[in-house]
Amino acid sequence: MAGIIRNKIAWVVFAFLAMGVGLYPFAYWMTSEKFGLLSSKTTELLANEIWTVGFYGHITFGAFALMSGWSQFSKKIRSRNLKLHRNLGKVYVFSVLISGICGVYIAFFATGGLITSLGFLGLGIIWLFTTLKAYFAIRAKDLALHQGMMIYSYAACFAAVTLRLWLPLLTMAFGEFLIAYKIVAWLCWVPNMIFAFFWVKRKGLTLV
Repeated sequence: MAGIIRNKIAWVVFAFLAMGVGLYPFAYWMTSEKFGLLSSKTTELLANEIWTVGFYGHITFGAFALMSGWSQFSKKIRSRNLKLHRNLGKVYVFSVLISGICGVYIAFFATGGLITSLGFLGLGIIWLFTTLKAYFAIRAKDLALHQGMMIYSYAACFAAVTLRLWLPLLTMAFGEFLIAYKIVAWLCWVPNMIFAFFWVKRKGLTLV
């Protein structure tokens, strides 16, 4: 009984964080003030139209991916409305493609230099790869591979949440944003991948 309650609480927290952080990027559309991550960018970069398109494409479609992806792990939704599950899956894959490609591009301009860029670049590539792998797996009716890769894909997507949890804590711990940002460029997704690995292993999914 206690285990069931813990699982339900964990699920509610998981969904709440996904939806809450998923709504956050739309604040960038509602004001011209350069707040959040934009406040760490140079005036020259902010004036770059291609980078601006990449940034807003990344955060907007990343939000759609974050908000549509969490429900894909609900057995109730999948069993009660398979059509909804499939449609949300299509929204997720499309959103990842746009956000992921934009994310890979803007990673080259990440605040903090090479260490930060490599961290976010790795995240973007893994996100795109696992999502496409999951998509083609379900097209080939390989359910185990699809489920396993979707776990990895959403673990990468959930980096948007873990980044926002870790960044203020690390900034307070080190007293400097730049050091914290270099660390969080890796910390926001590497532990997620480790968690995904053990989740896939626990479910007994074969990915080869």
